[in-house]
Amino acid sequence: MIRFSEISKRYESGHEALRRLSFELQEGEMAFLTGHSGAGKSTVLRLIALMERPTQGQLWIGGQNLTRIHRRGIPYVRRQIGMIFQDHRLLFDRSVFDNVALPLVIAGFPHREIGKRVRAALDMVGLLSKEKNKPIMLSGGEQQRVGIARAVVNRPPILLADEPTGNLDPQLSAEIMGLFAKFNQVGCTVLIASHDLDLIEAMGKRIISLKNGLLQRDGAEVFDV
Repeated sequence: MIRFSEISKRYESGHEALRRLSFELQEGEMAFLTGHSGAGKSTVLRLIALMERPTQGQLWIGGQNLTRIHRRGIPYVRRQIGMIFQDHRLLFDRSVFDNVALPLVIAGFPHREIGKRVRAALDMVGLLSKEKNKPIMLSGGEQQRVGIARAVVNRPPILLADEPTGNLDPQLSAEIMGLFAKFNQVGCTVLIASHDLDLIEAMGKRIISLKNGLLQRDGAEVFDV
């Protein structure tokens, strides 16, 4: 489903965020990216979502080579991907319903279908009763759930999350991870960047560790860096 082949990413400042990174994530797999701050976790997610382009190497999603996607093709690739951020990135002047509906509105879904999908997504994250609320009225954990509902509302086959529990207490963090596990159980490929080692080890899923842009560990296998 997702394949990195000798991927490097160097920014204009000279910082090399990734160095010859190779790994493969199978369809329907759930895995975690770990590593110190600046190890390259967020860069991996941004490359998959075509928010960044690699300096060298090949990156594949399914049968598509993302390094060859023209700019006009980026929106079509992104429809396959749900992205969740640590800071939620919600529109605070819009209702919960409108925040979740935004990807469907942009994609041109009919009004009736938008209503059905938004309410189904909110129901999955336990916020159906708060669809008319503004995000400012919600707790941090609830705001993150809105972000998750927005990411899954168009039913993408791939779900990416960048430190989704970074600002939450342990109980809420475990609940959020439980939601990701539920999406994975119905076939969604899930890749989560997190520094919370205790939490992700308790999940019992594959762990991919980065150090200074290099692959340090993939599952039980440890690499010299």
